[in-house]
Amino acid sequence: MEKNELKPAGVFRYFAEICRVPRPSKKEEQMIAYLKAFGEKNKLETRVDDAGNVLMRKPASPGMEQRPTVVLQSHIDMVCEKNSDVQHDFLTDAIETYIEGEWMRAKGTTLGADNGIGVATQLALLADQSLVHGPVECLFTVDEETGLTGAFALKKGFITGRILLNLDSEDEGELFIGCAGGVDSVGEFPYELAGIPDDYYFCKIAVSGLKGGHSGADIHLGLGNANKLLNRFLYQSLKKYDLYLCEIDGGNLRNAIAREAYAVVALPEEDRHALRADLNLYAADLEAELGSIETDLKLSLQSEAPRNWAIDSHTTQRLLQALYVVPHGVYAMSHDIPGLVETSTNLASVKMKIPRLIRVETSQRSSIESAKKDMAQMVRTALELGGATVTFSDGYPGWKPNPHSPILAVAVDSYKRLFGVEPQVKAIHAGLECGLFLAKYPALDMISFGPTLRGVHSPDECMHIPSVERFWRHLLDILAHVPAVS
Repeated sequence: MEKNELKPAGVFRYFAEICRVPRPSKKEEQMIAYLKAFGEKNKLETRVDDAGNVLMRKPASPGMEQRPTVVLQSHIDMVCEKNSDVQHDFLTDAIETYIEGEWMRAKGTTLGADNGIGVATQLALLADQSLVHGPVECLFTVDEETGLTGAFALKKGFITGRILLNLDSEDEGELFIGCAGGVDSVGEFPYELAGIPDDYYFCKIAVSGLKGGHSGADIHLGLGNANKLLNRFLYQSLKKYDLYLCEIDGGNLRNAIAREAYAVVALPEEDRHALRADLNLYAADLEAELGSIETDLKLSLQSEAPRNWAIDSHTTQRLLQALYVVPHGVYAMSHDIPGLVETSTNLASVKMKIPRLIRVETSQRSSIESAKKDMAQMVRTALELGGATVTFSDGYPGWKPNPHSPILAVAVDSYKRLFGVEPQVKAIHAGLECGLFLAKYPALDMISFGPTLRGVHSPDECMHIPSVERFWRHLLDILAHVPAVS
């Protein structure tokens, strides 16, 4: 399949344009400018609010003026993850895409189809004057991935439609009517500098090759977390050797499962070979535990140049103990919706900060508000017992499912008519902006859907090309069959 053969052509044309526009979370200025230029070129009413959210309005096509206004919504930022051996600057470089069978991928980086394909779909609809639909408002929000600040900042009256189609889901043929709420818990460990004895051996221990993925949508898969796997080996080594921890780094984003982590340690020269033997045994253990799902997991040990200082021994022990007991993964499944993760937590990142702080970032999700708070308190307790100071983000609300949604009924009937099968109606454990929209616009009737994506929030992210056309056809059919205002 060649790129010039992709269908729907308009959607893929705009997706290719978007891939050339840098748009990391909190740094979407170039994308906002692109959208404003698009609105001007297509003579669309375009507004930008103080947060950077962009709204474009397109009038109804002839004969559809009595249909209610429908809001289409996507976020313009993307998760910026790359493989460690890839040279790529997300602030300046275009995403390089390629096609492998029926899938579109990026060369060593996240693809940005989350949520760039939703944005491209909105642009294709706005630009095409041949389509049949009632009045349309296209809302493009900022900073969904690292704080939902665009959705938080949305003011009443910015949108006028009472039907909202969120285009940020990742399984074609599935309609989502609810999502989890979330909160971030951050622990900071202060430390002192400690000297290292002479004639100690320095090495870098690294975990790499994990799949990573979305900390909501993929948390139930049992994927390896690089922070947990590295810390497990460090902790057992600390108990066995006179180990000094000089440096530790793992993971990047609160909503991504950590794919890579490393530590620089020092230990007596006579123990270096024993440490390597231990790592080989540990690798065999992980192969037995995770080999069927983490097929590219790699543990490595390489000599390092001597360091002058290490983290003091008291903090090292307390940090590694805390990381060992901080939970990661699924905590509870829903009693109401079979197969839905109710509550989970993600040990997202461990970073050394200036001045002399180790910052541990975690995120908790739940479809039940009290369970979300309980999970956050559990993480807080583990970190505080390790000596950390813990703070929480403001968090975001979940979206309670409404199985009697009128727009859901339209979407289900549309899918059956187009494709001859029932779509699946679900709630999702990942966070969506819908809960925040509902808090400000309580009368909104919403669903979320999209084409099939896999490996989001990691360089393995890919998009199923045939599903994009089915998603496009479904969206257009929904818009054409929204009942007229009585």
